[in-house]
Amino acid sequence: MKSQILSVLHEIEAEENTRIIYACESGSRAWGFPSADSDYDIRFLYVRPVEWYLSIDVERDVIERPVQDGLDISGWDLISTVQ
Repeated sequence: MKSQILSVLHEIEAEENTRIIYACESGSRAWGFPSADSDYDIRFLYVRPVEWYLSIDVERDVIERPVQDGLDISGWDLISTVQ
């Protein structure tokens, strides 16, 4: 599963023009009590190219993907951690 998760994170980096700087597992698996049908909850922080931060256009600072193949993946721009 680790290689599948890493592959999806690399796809997100390419599609969204981001660099993921931190990713972790959350949810029931991270707490050590998954059920038979638990998905993998992956959360991450990312950064974008400097031009994105200098734009006057307000862009969404969250990346979310629909749950697919047992993966629930969401991430936030690092800048949102200091606001």
